[in-house]
Formats: sequence, structure tokens, C-alpha cells
Amino acid sequence: MSSQPPPGKVLAVDPGERRIGFAISDPERKFSFPLTQLTRTTPERDAVWLKNLVAEERVVLLVVGLPVLGGGEEGSSAGRARDLGTWMGQVTGLPLIYHDESYSTRLAERKLWGAGLSHARRKERRDAVAAQGILEAWIEAECPGG
Repeated sequence: MSSQPPPGKVLAVDPGERRIGFAISDPERKFSFPLTQLTRTTPERDAVWLKNLVAEERVVLLVVGLPVLGGGEEGSSAGRARDLGTWMGQVTGLPLIYHDESYSTRLAERKLWGAGLSHARRKERRDAVAAQGILEAWIEAECPGG
């Protein structure tokens, strides 16, 4: 049996302490689209929400953004991202990989600012657009590990 996940949609995750951004690929993994964000409540409620999202979108793989420091080492934020990824993998039963998310939120903010959105609209969309940046980078790297 192959360790490669089956073809299909990939869900990218921009981990945050209060909000988690999500983006989705097309089944061929050529394009990425900002999807939604989750404002965390309780692990139980978040698990139900995540299971529903994965089922609705027919996701086959999770790509979790990993904040890497300038020298390539992992700090405390990376540890929290890994903890979130482990939890998400357990909740969904899906395989997951981590991908460098350096500057994803900053780049998302620039995109949204350039689109002329108000502060409230930027905040509302920032995490999903950051997840889209993670997914775009993963796709451009020819889907390593996936």
C-alpha cells in the first residue's frame, strides 16, 4: 500500500492562537482558494466544525503552516502549530504535512490592503488568505510530501 494520499483536495491551515485560517485546492492541486476561518471555542466544538468542513469539501490531505524562524529553527509558535496539526490529524484521520508559512500573514495583509478593503474586512479574510499563501507555496514546490 502506498503512503501517498489519494488524489483530491488539500486543505491548508494557517494556525493561530485565536483564529485558524483555511484554504482549499482544486482536486488536481493546481490552484488554491481562500476558504474560511475558525474562531476557536472549545476543542469539542472545534472538532465537530473541522470534521464537517473536511467532509463537505472532501479533503484528502492537510497542509499545516509551520512558522520557521530566520535561521530555519523552530520556536514556540512552531511547537503550537505542530500540536494543532497533530490534533487535526487525530480529529480527521487525514494525513498531514507541515510547510513553511514564513510571511504568509504579512503577504495576505498586503494583498488585502491592495484590494482596498477596510480594516474590518481585511481582518475577516486575513487568515484564509494567509492559508491560501501557504497552499500556493506548497503547490509551487510541487506538493512535497503529498
